[in-house]
Amino acid sequence: MQLYLAVTPGEAREAAQYGHTLAHVAYRIGSGSTLLRQNLNLQTRGGLLSVSDREAPPIGDPDALCAAVLRECGRRGYTGALLDFEEPPRQDRLEFAQRLGPALAAGRRTLYLPERYAQAAGNGAVVLVCTAISGGSLNQRLQEAADAHGGAPRLALDVQRLRMDFRLPARSGEGEPLDEEQLRQLMERESPSMFFSQELCARYFTYTRNREIHFVLFDDADTISQKLRTGAGMGFTAAFLMWPEVKDIIAKINIRT
Repeated sequence: MQLYLAVTPGEAREAAQYGHTLAHVAYRIGSGSTLLRQNLNLQTRGGLLSVSDREAPPIGDPDALCAAVLRECGRRGYTGALLDFEEPPRQDRLEFAQRLGPALAAGRRTLYLPERYAQAAGNGAVVLVCTAISGGSLNQRLQEAADAHGGAPRLALDVQRLRMDFRLPARSGEGEPLDEEQLRQLMERESPSMFFSQELCARYFTYTRNREIHFVLFDDADTISQKLRTGAGMGFTAAFLMWPEVKDIIAKINIRT
């Protein structure tokens, strides 16, 4: 399994020392179907081009945008592109993804795209499946994704680090996100007993505040390593981690059994 660290230009040097391939979060869609680039080091080569659609205008000319991505891949020696698309699928985004996948494949490059864009994943494109679940079974989730999208070799793991506080009963399945410092302070204050959920592949603990029971679900280096090994064992081709989420534990993450 290929492990990618998604980094901004300012994070790349620090992340590179761990030896994993980088996905450069340095590109976004501009007006006129252009590809805009952040202040990326001129020496940056290799890895993946990661393009965002955050607050992006409609893609009026998908072929022009595809051509811009291909030029940048050739200039930087990128082995593919990651569509870091956050907005719900729209026709212009889908058309762009449908054109980009075959264009990259023709140059032996790979397109990675979110699961909700799976309908555009033809001709060698790889679908990202999020591992951050708060219910059910991770194994079942990954198997269902493999069944739905043509098999595990066409999938990659989107490993989002869980740090979530749920007020029970959490009927909506939604919790309050915690950052690193909030989780640390909570654990220091409550001194809870820790447990491991085999189904969710995450650690958890409970506490009570204002007569409400809270269920806290979180990842550490061991749970993320196990998620990676689970995906690798099923045949997933790659995994993506956001550098800010894992930089405190990246040295302890181990994909090998």
